[in-house]
Amino acid sequence: MTLPIALLEKYSQPGPRYTSYPTAPYFTESFGEKEWRDELAQSQLAGRDLSLYVHIPFCDTLCYYCGCNMVATRDYSKATHYLGYLLREIDLLADSAGQGRAVRQFHWGGGTPTYLHPDDIARLAQHIHERFEFAPDVEAGCEVDPRELTQAHVQALRAAGFNRLSLGVQDLDHAVQLAVNRVQSEAMIRQVLGWMRAEGFNSINMDLMVGLPKQTVASFSHTLDQVIDMGPDRLAVFGYAHVPWMKKHQKLIQETDIPNFAVRLEMQTLMYEKLAQSGYVYIGMDHFAKPGDELVKAQREKTLYRNFQGYTTHKNCDIYAFGASAISQTDEVYAQNYKRLVEYQAQVDAGHLPVERGLRITPDDKIRRDAISRVMCDLSLEREPFAAQWDIDFDAYFDSTLQGLKLLEQDGLVRTTVERIEVTETGRFFLRNIAMCFDAYLAAADQEKPRYSRTI
Repeated sequence: MTLPIALLEKYSQPGPRYTSYPTAPYFTESFGEKEWRDELAQSQLAGRDLSLYVHIPFCDTLCYYCGCNMVATRDYSKATHYLGYLLREIDLLADSAGQGRAVRQFHWGGGTPTYLHPDDIARLAQHIHERFEFAPDVEAGCEVDPRELTQAHVQALRAAGFNRLSLGVQDLDHAVQLAVNRVQSEAMIRQVLGWMRAEGFNSINMDLMVGLPKQTVASFSHTLDQVIDMGPDRLAVFGYAHVPWMKKHQKLIQETDIPNFAVRLEMQTLMYEKLAQSGYVYIGMDHFAKPGDELVKAQREKTLYRNFQGYTTHKNCDIYAFGASAISQTDEVYAQNYKRLVEYQAQVDAGHLPVERGLRITPDDKIRRDAISRVMCDLSLEREPFAAQWDIDFDAYFDSTLQGLKLLEQDGLVRTTVERIEVTETGRFFLRNIAMCFDAYLAAADQEKPRYSRTI
């Protein structure tokens, strides 16, 4: 389909990505270790399955576009030092709430998890497997930087039980790579991909970015052609968020090198067209997958879910997250670890779960979180079943939301009937904007609004 440029321009506005609701800027330091321990005791009794996340913040070099919590260093001793704290934090939490619950999802992110040497990958994975009970069909994924990667790394990941990998590509044009300080050739990507396939990884994602400095429509089109030829099972194509007020190192990017809005829209339109022509299904929120992928099946069967790791097929899991800045989640709370390494390590040294801030959510938060999740994952919201589940009068409860959706309906982004709210084919490209209509925090006039990246 041809993307409506006028609508893309109209709806390009700051907004959350909704990996959580309420979003992370509303977490508070009044929620700390005590509150998290209380919740762990309750969640252990509830006995929900688990999703485990491990944050490895280290990278060999600094990518100028990066928005992650990371540390660029070539001093590997910092990683081995950090690894000792990770193991201790894992023990602290496993002792509190790890018994008798199946791990359905397992993910390492960063930074660069493969910054770790192969023997340390094995050491960390073995420790976690000893402390938690993994389901035989666990979905285990790891983020991978092809630079500095060896075949031994890929073999170590496979031996550690990983079955999904996400490969950071971003762009294959050399001028773009120089502008963001991330040089990696197509040949390198193909070699790493070959190692992964040889080790039996049959679910490989590639990350790309739109809006990087020096990108042009022609150069990005060539990158897309190269990537499509490599045939990843999934693609995540993120829009570059230039937020130098939050990420100081982004000031290293020359703003005059960043493609203007019209060029960026042209690249995004090209991306959707090329990927559709190549058989990829648009899941939503920058994510694409081949037709037989589990994400496509889950969306069709309305079992898809979205959390801090993006789209997932495992909905009813508590997330226990380890490492600096990592965010845990249960049905009732969010809990985020200290971001700065020195503070994170000091808390673990003192025998504390290193929670810096978090939030216990309200009944209204739960209702709106569920509504936002269904819109972003199912692409529809059935009024009567939803109202019955939450014991609400749907139209009265979401009166202001429905008023906001009328404007989007006029532009063809949603269809509202007495039975449901449905995202249209065009509306799939505006999921953040649709979700924002359900967000009570954005609507509150008495609250200072966080600064978000643009939705388009």
